[in-house]
Amino acid sequence: MRILAIAVLVTQALISVTGATVRVTGSGLGCPTWPQCFPGSMVPVPHAEVAALHQAIEFGNRLLTGVVGFIALACLLAAWRCRPHRKRLVGLALIMPLGVVAQAVIGGMTVLVNLAWWSVSVHFMASAILIWLAAILVKATTEGDRAPLGIVTRPMRRLLVALVVVTAAVLLAGTLVTAAGPHAGDPDTPRLGFAVASLVQVHGLLVMAYVLLLAVFGVWLRSARPTKALIRAYITACAMVLVQGAIGSVQYYLGVPELLVVLHVAAATCVIIATATLWVESRNRGPLPHPEVPEPQESPATV
Repeated sequence: MRILAIAVLVTQALISVTGATVRVTGSGLGCPTWPQCFPGSMVPVPHAEVAALHQAIEFGNRLLTGVVGFIALACLLAAWRCRPHRKRLVGLALIMPLGVVAQAVIGGMTVLVNLAWWSVSVHFMASAILIWLAAILVKATTEGDRAPLGIVTRPMRRLLVALVVVTAAVLLAGTLVTAAGPHAGDPDTPRLGFAVASLVQVHGLLVMAYVLLLAVFGVWLRSARPTKALIRAYITACAMVLVQGAIGSVQYYLGVPELLVVLHVAAATCVIIATATLWVESRNRGPLPHPEVPEPQESPATV
């Protein structure tokens, strides 16, 4: 179950990265319709107006969606077969295949509206939510189902809530920077009518707010009694946001080259996972439940 949950998390993050690859290569309309690739064909066909490479990249991303869905279904089946039966584990696992279906529909809508900037933003934010929940699912495979008991103080838990809100704001602002930037997924797609520099400043300020909240949490963490897992989660979150900030700064000053855009999205998925891990490690749901083993019955005495 844990292996499948990790596989779900990895594939959810991976499809966000491949989605960015589709966008920076201008392959967003490599399959110009949905659910078919071309009218009358589910697969790419030779077309004078659509390059074969763009078709292959977009169609490959659609095929990866099927792989993600298959792994999500396998994870749901494993959760259902776990004994004792765990409603929370099954519920988290159920969200994964449903989320894949929702993402496929959103992706199809994005194609049908010719990659309108707002649809691409919705597409990425939906992926971010699924990555977050997949990280919680991974943790659920190693813990119990009791009501969560805070490991840190109440002010620290409130600080974590603020950190999650800022994380969502950072991601949303990042999608707006993308919406106004040069990588639309197709050369003819209209862009968001705001200055990129202004949106980058907003995005950067939100990242600074994330770092500040993380720093305050670290100061308070020193006076608490954190578990080793919580300390590792905190260090990982610090490292990921620093890496993400460095990649973002370099890509901006270099004119957002394609490779760095893809790396920036990959680092963003890592920040989501690190923040989600910090969230779940700050509370305790008790030990992993084990199936009850019936006591051996004594055979009836013989006369």
